Amino acid sequence: MSEKPPECVSGETESVPVPLLTHETGPEEGQTGNRSSMDPAPPVLVSEFKQMKLEKDAQKNWDLFYKRNSTNFFKDRHWTTREFQELRDWSQGDSETLVLLEAGCGVGNCIFPLLQERDLNVFVYACDFSPRAIDFVKKNPLFCPERCRAFTCDLTREDLSENVPEAGVDVVTLIFVLSAIHPDKMKQVVVNISRVLKPGGAVLFRDYGVHDHAMQRFKSSSKLGENFYVRQDGTRSYFFSKGHMLKVSARTMRMMLIKPSLTMLWSPSDFLAQMFAESGFLCVTNDYVMRETVNRKEGLNVPRVFLQSKFIKPANHSSVSEHVS
Repeated sequence: MSEKPPECVSGETESVPVPLLTHETGPEEGQTGNRSSMDPAPPVLVSEFKQMKLEKDAQKNWDLFYKRNSTNFFKDRHWTTREFQELRDWSQGDSETLVLLEAGCGVGNCIFPLLQERDLNVFVYACDFSPRAIDFVKKNPLFCPERCRAFTCDLTREDLSENVPEAGVDVVTLIFVLSAIHPDKMKQVVVNISRVLKPGGAVLFRDYGVHDHAMQRFKSSSKLGENFYVRQDGTRSYFFSKGHMLKVSARTMRMMLIKPSLTMLWSPSDFLAQMFAESGFLCVTNDYVMRETVNRKEGLNVPRVFLQSKFIKPANHSSVSEHVS
């Protein structure tokens, strides 16, 4: 699965960085849109029967999406190593191959730019919900079986360890993936990727944030639940928010294989961080990324809000909650 922003505007566009909101002020307080943040949330209007059908047809709807759009909908993500410096640091500080799992790879818009990086020694496991998307990955001229293994997987119910060695992955990327999954099943995805991630390994996350332009465009008739909406083609999108910071001891940092100089962590006070914490992860960073998508041809300036996070799988899962205060 991958993100499908229905608000994509035709014509030439570019993404322009804007200042990040402070830790005390998030989009809930500081971002304006079509609906005031003080207004009560609109009621859920999608019937339970339709919601059950959307869940049942989730894979079919994504497969139809790729049938309609082929590999032409999303641009290649050449920004990955810039936004997630951990990938670049690994290649500079370790001669061994970086083993990466791209969970929800779509048609390969993230993995192929990574494989083309000259100074990045990486092997990629790539999986997606859509069999058609995986077919597109394997047919890409840049696909190399010696450096990439692509397979179909429903992350909410199929064990990743059937295709990926347990504790065999250094980094997992979840980029515009969890938002396409029902919130009730997201934790199953986190537990699943934890099985194949090495102790000390990282999960790099980026997805839609609350009050993103895509969220503002949804009508109340598309609302499935809190921050959860359905598009016209049956694919769904969840919008994430962040928590706040708290201090931990240097001893805790050393135990969790994190740099001792890092003295602040995120508390599990929001849905995403709590979900990872309950699965044994430590949340290191969790912040909004603010962008403006500029369409000069149409004269449009669209505000975008994303949530970007980094989670660490500590050496001792059971000790996390005992040392955070």
